[in-house]
Amino acid sequence: MTFCRDGILLLDKPAGLTSNAALQRAKRIMGSKKAGHTGSLDPIATGLLVLLFGEATKVSDYILNADKSYRATLRLGQTTTTGDSEGEILMERPVRVEREQLLAVLRQFMGEIAQIPPMYSAIKQGGKPLYELARKGVEVVREPRRVRIDRLDLLAWEGDWLELDIVCSKGTYIRSLAMDIGEALGCGAYVQALRRVHTGPFDVRDALTLEALAVSREAGECPLQPMDLALSYLPAVTLTENTAYYLLQGQGVVVAHAPAPGQIRLYGPEHKFLGLGEVLEDGRVAPRRLMSVN
Repeated sequence: MTFCRDGILLLDKPAGLTSNAALQRAKRIMGSKKAGHTGSLDPIATGLLVLLFGEATKVSDYILNADKSYRATLRLGQTTTTGDSEGEILMERPVRVEREQLLAVLRQFMGEIAQIPPMYSAIKQGGKPLYELARKGVEVVREPRRVRIDRLDLLAWEGDWLELDIVCSKGTYIRSLAMDIGEALGCGAYVQALRRVHTGPFDVRDALTLEALAVSREAGECPLQPMDLALSYLPAVTLTENTAYYLLQGQGVVVAHAPAPGQIRLYGPEHKFLGLGEVLEDGRVAPRRLMSVN
């Protein structure tokens, strides 16, 4: 089977699995020990889960911090314990919403907003995840967090459900957004279905299902994408064999036509990705996080 250890796997997560369960299945299929995911999806959610294998785990922060986009279906007129269709119904209210009212409410949530994380979340308080407390019926005060909503478009609306196209910053809880929209409309709401379609530069159309991943590996194919795709927004510097040698020893080097000071992608001869570097104020290029890839 093709040697396949370091890189990015775009997985189309099915509904009904936690992100960690999907990761563990993918690890077994890949025969890998070192892997991680870059931002959880709730069990009811489907769509893009970016998995990192081997040395690619070193670029996890750059994907975790990326903007994300979703297609969300909201059920109006009800609230649940979890903010989604997995929870028990807490309250029912009539839906008396006009189109202009709905559009006005959606506009209220554009830009930077304060959001209170749901109790059913992995955020820790007192060393315990909130969802553990929630399962025991304990509710605690959560500090609001600043998040950013860049797009909140109404795709469809019929009766007591609506579909939204959402682009948001890291740390945004779509369940909290749905609950807040429902309260602003005066009828309550929860997430009935959710699909992540983008994470940073990655698109769910390029993702594999677990079944397709298994078929790919049986065929001896390597489904991993190059890890430097996660850093494509950074300037690239290609080193000569001589300068690459000294940089890999931890030394700063001088290169021709260095970009402005800041983070960069580093490449050696034959465009081999070496890792992350930084252009210093004096113009030298210094290593910051190097990859151990043969």
